[in-house]
Amino acid sequence: MDSTFSWGTGRRKNALARVRLCPGNGELKINNRTMEEYFPRMIWQAQVMQSLKIVGLEGKVDVFVNASGGGLTGQAGAVRMGIARALIKMNPDLRPALKKEGLLTRDPRMVERKKFGQKGARGKRQFSKR
Repeated sequence: MDSTFSWGTGRRKNALARVRLCPGNGELKINNRTMEEYFPRMIWQAQVMQSLKIVGLEGKVDVFVNASGGGLTGQAGAVRMGIARALIKMNPDLRPALKKEGLLTRDPRMVERKKFGQKGARGKRQFSKR
């Protein structure tokens, strides 16, 4: 195993992204596919690239991601956090810039569970007085 790799794990909702960073020419693969192929919407692509843009390393590091669980929005958020964490392991001096942008904070929002006797988490049966 080469020691030039930096690893980072990102999570959001039920999505998990394991990110591997190494110095390179800007290659970005998510589950062995290009970012444009895996995340067709521009907002997802912008979210994935946000960590690299802030520290000015886009095109200078290769990023390899294994994303699973959840949907594409959750996975994009998980990849963003994973890249930020891997960047800190690569260069601890980048922490203040990433922290200021809120890229190191785990989004705590999760799906609320369905309750028994109800249609969903909050949805109840319709009430009629008469």
